[in-house]
Amino acid sequence: MADVVVIGAGVAGIQAALDLADHEVHVHLIEREPTIGGHMAQLDKTFPTNDCSMCILSPKMVEVARHRNVTIHTCSEVESVEGEAGNFTVRVKKHPRYVIESECNGCGDCTRICPVEVYNRFDAGIGVRKAIYKPHAQAVPDIVVKDQEHCIECGLCYDACGKEAILHEDEERVFEISAASIVVTTGYATFDARNKKQLRYLAIPDVITSLEFERMINASGPTGGKLKRLSNGRPPRSIAFVQCVGSRDLAAGRPYCSGVCCMYAMKNAMLVREKNPDIEVTIFYNDIRAYGKGYEEYYERARNLGVRFVRGFPGEVLEENDRLMMVAENTETREVETFYPDLVVLSVGLEPADGGEVIARMLGIPRDDSGFFGVADQKVGPVLTVKPGIYVAGTAVAPKDIPDSVATGEAAAMRAFLDAIRVG
Repeated sequence: MADVVVIGAGVAGIQAALDLADHEVHVHLIEREPTIGGHMAQLDKTFPTNDCSMCILSPKMVEVARHRNVTIHTCSEVESVEGEAGNFTVRVKKHPRYVIESECNGCGDCTRICPVEVYNRFDAGIGVRKAIYKPHAQAVPDIVVKDQEHCIECGLCYDACGKEAILHEDEERVFEISAASIVVTTGYATFDARNKKQLRYLAIPDVITSLEFERMINASGPTGGKLKRLSNGRPPRSIAFVQCVGSRDLAAGRPYCSGVCCMYAMKNAMLVREKNPDIEVTIFYNDIRAYGKGYEEYYERARNLGVRFVRGFPGEVLEENDRLMMVAENTETREVETFYPDLVVLSVGLEPADGGEVIARMLGIPRDDSGFFGVADQKVGPVLTVKPGIYVAGTAVAPKDIPDSVATGEAAAMRAFLDAIRVG
């Protein structure tokens, strides 16, 4: 049976690969990061059940890595695509890891001895990593990658590696894959909150994004799950969540609703109140969009836990003495109130992943006005594109939560499976 290429190894891509592989189709899972898992691996809990995110995702990551019908290509990007449905030629560029992948066992001896610390993108910038590292403890594949840009070639990692798996020199490699069809699950990026200057992101240390907050409350994160102000390290007494940062905002060029921000803010607010009932938590919102199964009940749970919902937005974030100050009109009571939170969390919206324009042009498929990949028919063809043999799923199409991303990944997989059967 012909092979299928899945571009992007977040939860939608992993699910698509597993479904195809279980139907005896060989899948090439291509991921540009050193590990599969996508954004879901960064999360602490998932709504509306508050289950551990990695408890759900990690078994799928391990399963897809061990599946006999799946070949994972990490640190890899698609360079070109030629052909048509049933006969695509996908050219892939694999970036150097500076590690012999078949020899490295992920023991971490090299990481522990490395003296260089740099910005850690996986921790959204509130933690650091070494110049030779694994993105996180449960990374798949369980091997390190050397950041040659920041490596000072001190030589300590070479001496520490008992398997002599670390390379002084490595090169990019290019290879081709023949495939019957292609599934695009390239995921999303988060809105750059610096574009909302009045909210003072990065200008004030205690104004952080929702993704940074996710890493802070995660037990495996840089703070060990402990809430603290980045300005002084003290635990906050009050936290404010500001919704629709980069969503439903014509001025910012983001007219759409990101779909998940209300729910993930409620989730994080509830986690704070459950563990630290003395912390005051306020959510500033426009409308609460709790549209999924069990979501409205989740909203009621948050209110019953003492989370305060204020219908209105602060004009700007100011500093006053050792605290922050925000003034907002509560449009339900028509009162103008002043708030003094210790920590402000900006609920940033979802936007198309970097490089989407290049992939769309390469595949010959359009993007919509918001930059997400276009589909043939929103109603009866939500994973079909205008080009036969190419399918899209997950947040590559539009902002979605995890269940919807998984469902569309499964739908795209079955469409690709039919193409693989036709080719034989």
